[in-house]
Amino acid sequence: MERLNDILENLLKTDSRYFTDEGELLKNAVYEDAMKMDSSLIKLLLSDDTCKARFFTEVDGVLVFDKVGFGWVINNRQFLPDSYTRFKNKIGLTDSNGDFISSSNDVVLSFPYKDCVLEGGQSKEDQKREEIFYNETLAPEEVDRLLYPKVFTGAKRYTKDGVEENITFDENDNLIIKGNNLLAISSLLKRYEGKIKCIYIDPPYNPTSNANTFAYNNSFNRSTWLVFMKNRLEVAKKLLTRDGVLIVAIDKNEQPRLQILIEEIFPEYDTDCITVVHNPRGTIGTNFSYTHEFAIFVTPKGIKSIGNRKLLPEEIDWSPLRNWGSESLRTDAKNCFYPIIVQNEKIIGFGDVSHDSFHPTSQTEIVDDKYYIYPIDSKGIERKWRYARQTVESIVHLLKVKKTKTGFDIEIGKDFGTYKTVWTDSKYDANVNGTQLLKSIIPDTTFSYPKSIHTVIDCIYSVVHSDKNAIILDFFGGSGTTGHAVMEINKDGGKRRFILVEQMDYVESNTLMRNVKIMQNMTPNGSIVYCELAKLNQTFVEAIQSAENDEQLASVWFKMRESGFISSYVNPKEINAEAEGFNALSFEDKKRLFLAILDKNMLYVNYCDIDDESYSISEEDKAFTHSFYKES
Repeated sequence: MERLNDILENLLKTDSRYFTDEGELLKNAVYEDAMKMDSSLIKLLLSDDTCKARFFTEVDGVLVFDKVGFGWVINNRQFLPDSYTRFKNKIGLTDSNGDFISSSNDVVLSFPYKDCVLEGGQSKEDQKREEIFYNETLAPEEVDRLLYPKVFTGAKRYTKDGVEENITFDENDNLIIKGNNLLAISSLLKRYEGKIKCIYIDPPYNPTSNANTFAYNNSFNRSTWLVFMKNRLEVAKKLLTRDGVLIVAIDKNEQPRLQILIEEIFPEYDTDCITVVHNPRGTIGTNFSYTHEFAIFVTPKGIKSIGNRKLLPEEIDWSPLRNWGSESLRTDAKNCFYPIIVQNEKIIGFGDVSHDSFHPTSQTEIVDDKYYIYPIDSKGIERKWRYARQTVESIVHLLKVKKTKTGFDIEIGKDFGTYKTVWTDSKYDANVNGTQLLKSIIPDTTFSYPKSIHTVIDCIYSVVHSDKNAIILDFFGGSGTTGHAVMEINKDGGKRRFILVEQMDYVESNTLMRNVKIMQNMTPNGSIVYCELAKLNQTFVEAIQSAENDEQLASVWFKMRESGFISSYVNPKEINAEAEGFNALSFEDKKRLFLAILDKNMLYVNYCDIDDESYSISEEDKAFTHSFYKES
């Protein structure tokens, strides 16, 4: 009779989660899934009669899994025992059981409230208060209510011709949403789950100095920041296509912990940490002057999205795109004689194959502000490009413009299109191509140090260069650099679309206006739809902030109490606006108290409540929201 251990080992071998590529069983992975009552593992064990009889007990017609007994078998030395030595034939760190840490799901980045969802967002009503964390197991209803799709309001479409109102959403629209970004991207799932090719985000950096851009209560600052990021990354993963890539910009303060967290959330992905020199002049510091930031690329294993084209043998070394030699004349291959069009030292397109009767007088000809580069040598002899006109566009990402004394030349090689892990080009200077560029578009901008447009272009282009219909998402929209970058990339003839989310009030004056101006100057038939998450408790927030005396504040409190939108942690009956203790508070403290007791889950209207008359959703907002969720 076959032993239980052999039966169990062979059964587990059918699940790739539990074995390494070398065929070694990951005991800890099996044990942890058993402790978590993993449904796939239980189903696997139930498929075998021996395991079913050994590890399950029937109670009133229900099979109960003996996870303690199963765990004992898995960890018993008789199950896949070691040979003469307890150490493996590999070098690495092991735990007290002799199992490799690298192969264990038990080793994770641990921090307070990791199993929770953080209530609230980034705007003023959420700052400087005690955070509320909903445990995903103990408070599932609160989590579901928090993340349920929201109603959209105030939708407008911006085009070259002006602004359109009373609209429905179109598949070709770019989109900018104002509202809490966790709630916004949770709403995006209904339409865009599995459809986003690239997510580029530049979250708050959570520095340890007083200049903290992550303005939550500091009692658990680092833990709060990690929960904040974890909640959003878990939703972001659902939005990505199978070959989609996540890119996160970050600095030195949280990069190590964030990368560990990302590797835990995205175990089937590769991570590459790129160093971008964004401030070549440096900044004043006590010991070291930091001139760089990081970009973490999260790419599905086995899918090369950065420089993903396999080069031909003749492309191994840098060489001109032209192929001079005894048989490189124009007459040898007519389809290889055409102009390569350059503007601002970048290739923006290719001209048609030249007519037999057309003979340019020089290698570089200037037409308006564009340069037309022909394969003509220094002696004026007409040569040919290496690639025919019909195929050159497929390798455009491997071409480089080189400035010469007489104009420009075009080169190709293995190092172009293969990105380095350190980016030092002057174009990444965040002062020149970030701050100064933004001020030239929005003179009174509130941003002091946005990303260089070229940093964002190169990050995104490395992912979407071959997908001209890709959707790019940035749910920390900020100054709108990502949308601007996508429109710059679309100069290659692409129809890529962007989605930006931003909660702060500058979204209209900065994020939206920047992209509208760029779109109107650049995109022939572009459109940008702007909308907001429909406010609910947010109206009380604004009423509290605008109250000027105790009488107005008391009136707001009465309406709050009647609304039923008070936090479940507060009993309204215990708050008496006429009590002596309440009156002893300062006016500002009274405001802070009322802001604190509002249910932040109810800042926005849930889609399921769109027809509730008490929320007064207009017919125009209903029509747009239904069209967005494809239920019109």
